[in-house]
Amino acid sequence: MKRDDAYLKLLGEKFPNARKAGAEIINLRAICALPKGTEYFFSDLHGEYRSFIHLLRSSSGIIRDKIQETYGNELSEQEQLELANLIYYPQKIIEEKELNKTNTKEWQKLTIHKLVHICSVVSHKYTRSKVHKKMPQDYAYAIDELLHVDEDDADKRMYYREILNSIIDINRGNDFIKALCRLIQNLTIDNLHILGDIFDRGPRADFIMNELMNFHDVDIQWGNHDVSWMGAAAGNPACIATVLRIAISYNTFDVLEDGYGINLRPLSMYAADVYGDDPCECFQLHLLEQNVYDEINPDLAAKMYKAITIIGLKLEGQLIQRHPEYELDDRLLLHQIDYDKGTITIHGKDYPLKDHNFPTIDPQNPYALTKREQELVNILTASFTHSKLLQDHIRFIYSHGGMYKVCNNNLLFHGCIPMNRDGSFMEVHTKQGPKSGKAWFDYIEKKIVDAYFSDPCLEKEKKQDAVDFMWYLWCGPKSPLFGKDKIATFEHVFLSDAQVKKEHFNCYYELSRKEEVVDRILEEFGIDPLHGHIINGHVPVKVTDGESPIKAGGKLFIIDGGLSKAYHAKTGIAGYTLIYNSRHLALAEHRPFVVGEENTPTIKIVEQMQSRVLVRDTDIGKQLLEQIDDLTQLIEVYEDGRLL
Repeated sequence: MKRDDAYLKLLGEKFPNARKAGAEIINLRAICALPKGTEYFFSDLHGEYRSFIHLLRSSSGIIRDKIQETYGNELSEQEQLELANLIYYPQKIIEEKELNKTNTKEWQKLTIHKLVHICSVVSHKYTRSKVHKKMPQDYAYAIDELLHVDEDDADKRMYYREILNSIIDINRGNDFIKALCRLIQNLTIDNLHILGDIFDRGPRADFIMNELMNFHDVDIQWGNHDVSWMGAAAGNPACIATVLRIAISYNTFDVLEDGYGINLRPLSMYAADVYGDDPCECFQLHLLEQNVYDEINPDLAAKMYKAITIIGLKLEGQLIQRHPEYELDDRLLLHQIDYDKGTITIHGKDYPLKDHNFPTIDPQNPYALTKREQELVNILTASFTHSKLLQDHIRFIYSHGGMYKVCNNNLLFHGCIPMNRDGSFMEVHTKQGPKSGKAWFDYIEKKIVDAYFSDPCLEKEKKQDAVDFMWYLWCGPKSPLFGKDKIATFEHVFLSDAQVKKEHFNCYYELSRKEEVVDRILEEFGIDPLHGHIINGHVPVKVTDGESPIKAGGKLFIIDGGLSKAYHAKTGIAGYTLIYNSRHLALAEHRPFVVGEENTPTIKIVEQMQSRVLVRDTDIGKQLLEQIDDLTQLIEVYEDGRLL
C-alpha cells in the first residue's frame, strides 16, 4: 500500500533515520522466516479445572513428547514421567522432595541441566528476543546464558558450571527450577483459543478463569453457558436463576459461595420454609462433585433446586411475554398446567406431572412472583452484580472474547450457524432489519456488549433490551450459541415421557457434514475454502457410538469430546485439544482425568501441511509484511530527502 508523506512522517518519529528503519526491516524479515507458533484449541471446559489445568500445563501431551524426543535413549519411562510431572507441577513435586529428603544439591543440578535442554528444544523456533520476554525476569540473564552456551568450548563449559554452582550455593535452586518449568509451559503454547462454555456442571469455573487471566495469549469465543453467566453478572434475573439452578443441580456450591461470594443463605432459608415437607424427589442432585468449603445437606439442596427452578420458570415466562419477537410462546408452560388434576397440556396432549406441589404458583397468574420470591430475586441479583471476582472475570471474557474469531484461515465459534433445511442461512428479524450468517453474529456481539456496557441512565431501554436478550442467547432456537428448537428444562424435571423431552438440533449439525456447506460458511466469513477450517464445540462427540470429530472432508472439527464428567459415559473420552503447529494439525484425545495417574492424551496427526507454515503465512505475518513495506517506503523518502 502506498503511504502518504503525512503517515511516513509519523512513522519517522519512531524510526528517525534510514539506519534504524533498516535495522527494523532486518528484524521483521527474520521473524517472518521463522515457523509459526503453536496454537491450541479447547472447547466446553465446563468448570473441570483439574483436567483443564493439567492439559494446559502439559500442553495436552506435547511436553511429554518433547521429553521423549530429548531423553528417549537416556531416561527410563518412569524417569521421563517424573520429569514431566515436575514441569507440570513444580511447586508440588519440590515440596514432596523436601518431605522425603531427596531435594539434594546434586538433584537440583541434574534437574536444571535437563530442564535447560528441554527448554532449548521447545524454544528453537522463536527469536531469542521472544524467548527472553517470556522468561521470569529475576532469572532471565542466567537462563539466557545457559540456553546459549557452547558446550564444545572448554571455557564456556566452566562458565556454565559456575552459573549452576552459583544458583545452588545461594539456595536458589528450587526457584530456578520453577522458573524453567514455567518457561517451558509458556513456550509450548503460543496462542490459546477457548471455544466457549467455561462455566457450569464442573466444580470450579473460577479457577479456570484465574488460570486464563494469567495466560500470555488467549482469546475466547463465547458459549451459551458463558453468556448465561455474563447475563447474570449484568443483572438479568432469569440468567441468575439459570446459573443457580445448574450449579445447585450439579452440587457445585463451592464456585458460588467460596468462589464468587454469592450469598445462598436467603435461598436456603426460603426453600426450607416453603418446601419443608416436600421430598422434592424430582430434584435430586447430580452428585458428581464433593464440595470442599460448602457442604449442604442433599435434602435441603433438593429444596433449593426446586425453589430456584420454579422462580426461573416464572422469570422466563415474564421475559417471553415481554418479547413476542422471541417467538417462544410454546415455552410458556405454567398456564398449561391443570393444577387440580396434576397434568400439563403440551401441543394438545396431556402429560401427568411427576411433581405437582406448587405452593407459590397462582393458577390465575402463574408467572407472577410472590412477594417473598421477588425479595429473594432482588437479594440474589445484588449478590451477582456486586461480586468483585465475578465482575473481574466477566470483564476479561468481554475484553478477550467475541461471538467468533477468524484466525489463520480458521473460523472459530462455539455452537452453529443457524441454517434452514435447504442449506441457506436462517434469517432473523431484528429491530435493525433481517440478519443472517455473519451479519447475525455481528448483531449479536453488539447486543452482548450493550448488555454489560450501556449506561442504564442514558440508554435505559437499550440496556434493558440487551440484558433481556442475554437469556434468549442462552436457549433461543435461533441463537447460534444454543442451536436447538427448544430447551426442555420443564419437561426434563417434571415429565417422564422421553419424546416430549427431546431437543432437536438446528440443521447446521447435519448439513455441515457436507464439504460444500462448510465452503459456503467459510466464504461468508471471508475465508478461502481451499485453506480454511471451521473449529467449534458445543455438541459432545460420542466416540463410543463411532462418531468422529472430523467432518466435511477434514474442513470441520467439532472438539467437544466431553471434558465434563457428566458426559464421560456418553462420549467414552474426556474431550479434545486441537493443536495447530507449523507442520500439521493434530487432535489430542483426552482420557478422564484421575489424580495420581498417567493422564497424557493420545495425539493423532489429522492434517499434514504441504509445506512448513512460517510466520509470514499467518495473520501476524501479514501485519509484519505491511510494516516492512511501510519501512521500505520510509527509507525511500529518507534517501530522496523528502523527510528530514
